[in-house]
Amino acid sequence: MLLNKKTTHILLLSAALTWSTAVPAFADDGSTPSASVLSMGSAPSLGEVKVTDSSYFELKNVTILPEKGSKTVTFTVSVHNEGSSDLLFIDYWPRLKTKSGNQISVRVLPQDKDKNRITPKSVQDISFYATVNDTTNLTDLIFEFIKWDFSQPNFERSIGEIAVPDDYTVVTPKDDSHIIDMDGTEIKTTIKKVLLTKNDKNYTPTVVLKMENVGNRSAAVPSYQYLIRTSEGYMYPLDAKNVKDLTINPQVDKEVQLTGSVPIEVSREGWQLVITQNAADLKLNLPIAYFELPQVTDPDTVDTGKEYEFSNKEGTYTTKLLSFQRLPMEDQDILSANLMLLNKGSDSLPLPDLTGYFMLDDKVKVEAKLIQTDKVIGLPSGGSANYQFIGKMPYTYQFSTVKLVLQEKKGENEAEDLLEFLHRSELLNMTFLNVGETYKNMNIGRNTSYAVRDVKTYSGDTADIFTVQLEATNLEKRYTDVTKLVAQFKTFDGDVYPAAVSEIKNKITPGGKALLILSSTLPKGFPTSNMSAMIGEAVTDNKFSASADTPDAYVNAAGFWLPQENYQVKDKLADIDLLPYTLSISKINTWLDSEKLKLTFNYELTKNLLMETNTEGRKLVIGLEDESGNKTFMKEFDFKDFDIVDSTTSDASKDTKIRLGKRDGFVIEEQDRDLIYHLETLKTYKLSVYDSYQGQKKLLASQKIDWFSTTD
Repeated sequence: MLLNKKTTHILLLSAALTWSTAVPAFADDGSTPSASVLSMGSAPSLGEVKVTDSSYFELKNVTILPEKGSKTVTFTVSVHNEGSSDLLFIDYWPRLKTKSGNQISVRVLPQDKDKNRITPKSVQDISFYATVNDTTNLTDLIFEFIKWDFSQPNFERSIGEIAVPDDYTVVTPKDDSHIIDMDGTEIKTTIKKVLLTKNDKNYTPTVVLKMENVGNRSAAVPSYQYLIRTSEGYMYPLDAKNVKDLTINPQVDKEVQLTGSVPIEVSREGWQLVITQNAADLKLNLPIAYFELPQVTDPDTVDTGKEYEFSNKEGTYTTKLLSFQRLPMEDQDILSANLMLLNKGSDSLPLPDLTGYFMLDDKVKVEAKLIQTDKVIGLPSGGSANYQFIGKMPYTYQFSTVKLVLQEKKGENEAEDLLEFLHRSELLNMTFLNVGETYKNMNIGRNTSYAVRDVKTYSGDTADIFTVQLEATNLEKRYTDVTKLVAQFKTFDGDVYPAAVSEIKNKITPGGKALLILSSTLPKGFPTSNMSAMIGEAVTDNKFSASADTPDAYVNAAGFWLPQENYQVKDKLADIDLLPYTLSISKINTWLDSEKLKLTFNYELTKNLLMETNTEGRKLVIGLEDESGNKTFMKEFDFKDFDIVDSTTSDASKDTKIRLGKRDGFVIEEQDRDLIYHLETLKTYKLSVYDSYQGQKKLLASQKIDWFSTTD
């Protein structure tokens, strides 16, 4: 092909347009953030590059965010056109390189892909992103601006460059503010205060973030993610309260409470608040803002962990408040206070007849119900017992302080005040465990630990089933029933979805495990990244729920930040994870006669015998798909048959079910009288293994195989 200046100009303009539109815009169907809500912070300008006598580029908002094995750089080019005619940005492009000379690919953010024509006397912001390796820092970068110039050998001319200075920082100093551009509206953002509690395992920080609309129109707060970044570079997610559908009107400010957990071994020095936004289509988290956290504010009224005494005619008791939580439950919230009663005397004490109530802001009374969570009938010397007080209130009601008034019953309608525990609303936090951590519920007779094993999404035609595999370990010294749980999923913008919990009918051995499946049906394609799971011990009519009971509340709640789902599909049918089972398939062969197709293979199915589970609704699906579309079929195998020995026949080779153990020459037959006429086009097929749950499937492994050959 011969190129002249005209054709070259067209090709280069086409290439520039391709670069600027290479990233698809987000859909507005709720599955991913829309392009209009991807926002950028407002950071100091790093410099300007003159374009013409009446226009220039300004570089600003340069940020960097660590990802797994890489970092994401974002930056904004503010195009100032002070001339009398349009400026076409398509004639220019920003380049990114390191000071050592390495070139880095730059792409435009989706919301700015159509920004090209900058009208006279106007300014247009265009934002970009790039991925760099995990050893690259901002101060290693140089931003170069080029203009397409067809008189040059490489058709481009450098018009200027800006290096990131050594003293540049993306972190907003404490007590200072940061402007975030929310869809064209400036929001002045400040850390108002930081509160901190701790136990023997974790710090629980609460960050109060103030957002003030200094623009002239309302702004909807996007679905941001909030994280604590420690001085060592560790990142811990924070749960945001009351951010769902949060809109800030002009000249109005709102406060957002953020809470999370940081291991107590981590240094408290140099913590930062990091705000990011997930761009699902890009599979990236984009940095929005960094804040240096101020000193921790001493709370005014917190009685957690302090010991107090009261006496009656039986003796002296010691109490302490272990936790105070506000928990979601359908269209209400639960106030839950966990108290420990101790006997520090030398003689045994009976359990007092306790009651109590909550008081909000010293004005609104909320009735409380008492639940004794430990299986004890008295308090020996040195003994203890746990109590839970729970009350219900509208989830929309806001208050500043909550008081638990502890009482002892003196008659049918009479009670005597014993103690008051005062707490701040900002500290009514559920414990959130970071990915990989284990939650231990240490109640006498019910000692259990919980850990998330895996996350799976089972896809259907119109909806998805999102599941969390939760491992429960019996820490008691006797066989015990699995505690009935209430479970919910929470999105990063505050939506709460009830989750069903699979029922385990068998008792669990000491040290034994149960695999619980938490599941919820979500809209097709619903974004599940950065979700959390919340669990609590189910309560019905002021006592722990039995298997047949319908829970009306829950106690001893904890939240789990969930790991990222593994979407990788194995290309070999070996060691396929079907927790608590593992399946391997080998020696796969197909053969055909005039009536039917036979698929034969060897398999080995193993099981973790120390793990109880409920396999109801779970199926193994094996599917065959010819590359040319000549033949497709799927065969289902119910998990409940895996552990059952076939007693219907003495000939194991005729068993059509998959069972635990090894089996050679297992046969799947498919009636097909027409396939034999397509022999010439039968080249390769895919054999796939799916995990199916309640009719929806997740592809785990898929192997490409030649027809009528035998695999290893």
